[in-house]
Amino acid sequence: MSQDDVALGGAVAGPGWRQPRLTPSLAEVYRTVPVARGSWWRKALAFAGPGYLVAVGYMDPGNWATDLAGGAQFGYTLLSVILISNLMAILLQGLSAKLGIVTGRDLAQACRDHYSRPVSFGLWILCEIAIAACDLAEVIGSAIALNLLFGIPLPWGIAITALDVLLILYLQNKGFRLLEALVIALIATIAGCFLFEIVISRPDWGPLFLGFVPSPSILADQDKLYIAIGILGATVMPHNLYLHSSIVQTRRYEESTAGKREAVKYAFLDSTIALSLALFINAAILIVAAATFHRSGHTGVAEIQDAYKLLTPLLGVAGASAVFALALLASGQNSTLTGTLAGQIVMEGFLNIRIRPWLRRLITRGIAIVPAAITAIYFGASGTAKLLILSQVILSLQLSFAVFPLVRFTSERAKMGEFTNSAWVKVLAYAVAGVIATLNGWLLFLTLRGWLS
Repeated sequence: MSQDDVALGGAVAGPGWRQPRLTPSLAEVYRTVPVARGSWWRKALAFAGPGYLVAVGYMDPGNWATDLAGGAQFGYTLLSVILISNLMAILLQGLSAKLGIVTGRDLAQACRDHYSRPVSFGLWILCEIAIAACDLAEVIGSAIALNLLFGIPLPWGIAITALDVLLILYLQNKGFRLLEALVIALIATIAGCFLFEIVISRPDWGPLFLGFVPSPSILADQDKLYIAIGILGATVMPHNLYLHSSIVQTRRYEESTAGKREAVKYAFLDSTIALSLALFINAAILIVAAATFHRSGHTGVAEIQDAYKLLTPLLGVAGASAVFALALLASGQNSTLTGTLAGQIVMEGFLNIRIRPWLRRLITRGIAIVPAAITAIYFGASGTAKLLILSQVILSLQLSFAVFPLVRFTSERAKMGEFTNSAWVKVLAYAVAGVIATLNGWLLFLTLRGWLS
């Protein structure tokens, strides 16, 4: 086995891998998007797309609850947490894309190859729980938006969200680029809505910019720390690491050292730009909450429904609440598109099982819809709000089980060859993984103490 074979992650098993490379997940769209030759911007456009599918997970309805609570209760203080979380996400998603491009394996396939069968199975179960929790947040968010915009009862709204499975199948059969175009259009809708909300809420720009500077008070105040960890858990999504390592392989880049190096560069550019948009949207939610609710003394606003009811009266601008709900609907629908893709990737990667995509997506959606529907029917809007927050706690606790394997694999020369992480990237990545694990352990402690008290 030559060093090039190791570096390229060829179809045979190299020193770093126990088994030959498996059939790629999402085989129906594997290497279907051609990479243009010529100028750098043509190549950048060819690689643009996967980063936006990943970015929608960083602005899903689960983020709204934590951002609204942080802005309403503490003003602009926690903007620094959103910024730091986003920088962590840029690093981790860059590593995820590199793993997929260099080795030809997604993160789930890499875990299946590296770990024993019981460990791999356990990681799959944890990842499925995280995807179900994420899908739960998206289903609830979409249902709440339909209720606010059109008065559709929550149980019916939850049932309607199941239909997006058909939309995904239709778009994917028409080409992966069409699916990416829809996602980008929905992101643009969300960004436009919140740009409008920021303009009419007239934030205090001085304190706003100071909010991006980390404050020691976050660590000293238990309530701030709790919401800060919640923002971290809602921002860095574990299933996105599996998703990104697979969908970057939709590009038909040259499978040579130079071709893969170019693909890694443009994939990182794509995800960085896309995640910068996610940073703007998450920050905008918190800014609007701070400028509208914190400034007016409504510091207890933490639920989406309460924010919707108060926006128009407090801002005095007709349509402010409707624009907010429209952005929520776009966010929920966008996230369901990528969440169901992640479910397919995880099942195929960890178990090496191929089932029909429509069946896999129905299973994913059913796992989320059943608890959401039961909660909506028996506990109403307040119950769904609590379920939304619980889903984010579950996501944050699962995050380390995806981050540590990713950092480990991309730091091993036997697996990555000349593409292995440099010393400073390795140190930074392990530091980020350690911070995430520590903060999530503290979140678990605070959550359990709150339930027991």
